[in-house]
Amino acid sequence: MQSSTGSVLLSLMHWRLESDVNGIGWLCFDRQGAGANTLSAETMAELETCLDALEKSGLKGLVIHSGKARGFIAGADINEFPALDSEARAYAVTRQGQHILARLEALPFPSVAVLHGFALGGGLELALACTRRLAIEGNEPVFGLPEVQLGLHPGFGGTVRLTRLVGVRQAMDLMLTGRSIRPAQAKKHGLVDAVVSENNWRHVAVLMLTDGSQSGPAPWLDRLLAMSLFRPKLAQRLRHKVSTKAPEEHYPAPHALIALWEKHGGKATAAAYDAEAESFARLVMTPTSRNLVRVFFLRERLKKLVVDTTPAKRVHVIGAGVMGGDIAAWCALRGLEVSLQDRELKLIEPALERARKLFERKVRQPDALAAATARLKADPDGRGVAEADVVIEAVFEDLTVKRQLFARVEPQLKAGAILATNTSSIRLEDLGNGLKDPGRLIGLHFFNPVAKLPLVEVVAALASSRAAVDAGIGFTRQIGKLPLPCRSHPGFLVNRILAPYIAEALELLREGVPPAEIDLAATDFGMPMGPIELADSVGLDVSAHVARILAPVIGRGIAPEIEELVRQKHLGLKSGQGFYTYRERKPVRPALPPGSSDAGVQDRLILALLNEAANCLQEGIVADADLIDAGVIFGTGFAPFRGGPLHHARQTGVDTVISQLTELAARHGSRFQPSPGWKLLDN
Repeated sequence: MQSSTGSVLLSLMHWRLESDVNGIGWLCFDRQGAGANTLSAETMAELETCLDALEKSGLKGLVIHSGKARGFIAGADINEFPALDSEARAYAVTRQGQHILARLEALPFPSVAVLHGFALGGGLELALACTRRLAIEGNEPVFGLPEVQLGLHPGFGGTVRLTRLVGVRQAMDLMLTGRSIRPAQAKKHGLVDAVVSENNWRHVAVLMLTDGSQSGPAPWLDRLLAMSLFRPKLAQRLRHKVSTKAPEEHYPAPHALIALWEKHGGKATAAAYDAEAESFARLVMTPTSRNLVRVFFLRERLKKLVVDTTPAKRVHVIGAGVMGGDIAAWCALRGLEVSLQDRELKLIEPALERARKLFERKVRQPDALAAATARLKADPDGRGVAEADVVIEAVFEDLTVKRQLFARVEPQLKAGAILATNTSSIRLEDLGNGLKDPGRLIGLHFFNPVAKLPLVEVVAALASSRAAVDAGIGFTRQIGKLPLPCRSHPGFLVNRILAPYIAEALELLREGVPPAEIDLAATDFGMPMGPIELADSVGLDVSAHVARILAPVIGRGIAPEIEELVRQKHLGLKSGQGFYTYRERKPVRPALPPGSSDAGVQDRLILALLNEAANCLQEGIVADADLIDAGVIFGTGFAPFRGGPLHHARQTGVDTVISQLTELAARHGSRFQPSPGWKLLDN
């Protein structure tokens, strides 16, 4: 961003305060040694020093802006969260943050926060403490209060200020979901006062300081809903809506947030701010928050795996089915030139139509939408192979078919191009047999749905070159996904761990347990969907094929129930009939109350999964236990509030898990024999 000219009033390590000839102060936040601004103990202490100077400055107005190219403030420094080791400590830190922002709000002159790029969490709370907010136009969702994703709610006054500004309906939508919105949406809802171009923000900021205007009050309906007479009814509705996706015993933060509003109504009272701090302090000490913070750090670890490689420009995807087509669409959305190949144009056209719908959901500006659409081209003749930096094979899981494809493609590849397979279960050593240069073959295993699940397993065979693996990791980050380096092995990590879990569900089904009760046991544990519905969603034909490949590894053959359904062409969700019948893409099943599942059923499902995770640790499928947890969380949605399967086992007690498995083995057979991998995991 531009720098202002004028006299320097204060220059600290992270903040710089200047004044211009018109008596306007320009406070620039530029955290040193960091790519993004975050609110740490040090930067907050410096902000307090700035406030000391500002209160005595005699300025006419203040503009707060960022010295970073990409964003305003990304939120609190989460690296400092582990230091909040008691409720008392967390309460003291939170109240201090509230005090600092209250001083900003109470300055004897107006202030404007210039939101350039992202303003998240504590960063948006700081902006809310200013008199006005000015956004610089952009297309990405960048403004939000995502604390709920860490098992928390805002703690620096955001629960009060946001509700007071935009009203309970919009405020609760943002805080309960943790979602972010674009500048145009923020303007519509009253979160920001104006949206301007990059070149005009200084002029508009000064006008906002001098025109005497104030941010408007919340809409009248929200002010009505905030009255004590109506709050209990709305709070009840909010709790009901939240409980369907975030039961209080698993995710207490949304419920605590609703309770704060029900009691205080978003009023800016001392009691409301104090209650916010007390609630935040309680939440930050819960296992849910601790585990969700752990998930945040696991995500950051995967993001930082990238090495310095040349970015890809062109991608060629072979196979326009659901996976191949959606991989191609995602790559085009992320700015790459993509060619999509299949046997005939008519096989590619449905993928192009799905891509169009994806682009329309993700891209708002007409020019950007047209550009994304133009980057994805049908290529039934495969001409794009020769120009591609990355060639991804995504055809049916058949070893012979894939080998024949590679034999045709390899001679066309340009020097340095990656040859990647999206296989979900076949060893790369088997696929690469016959290649002249097996070193360039790696696995890039995406997960369905591609646009929602962030993980990509980057699979290395014994012959894969370091350069090819590094390029695969770099490519994965380039398209905004999380790379998980795995060694080649049937099923790799995620499908390998899921296989015994689904197999145990089918064993329970065979014993007469209804599918809805099996799935409820899993969702009560915290899984995003049950194993029976998961098998239907993947496709029973795909599940059957993967099960055949993994049978020698997990010691279980393919379930005859799946074989019979496939024979009848009942393939699950995609055919409308599998283990469940589907209407409007939803399974038809009895409504069972959450929390009413059988503990024995849940133990069999989850312990089968945990034991296979320990087997993967023993066999070194990935480098360590944390990467196993990351893979299962980001590849399957495994109950994030539990911190991952092996972390959950640690919290339960490894000796306890081994004892439970031993008991199950005595009752149900050797498939529950405790893995030798448990010896590698500390209690």
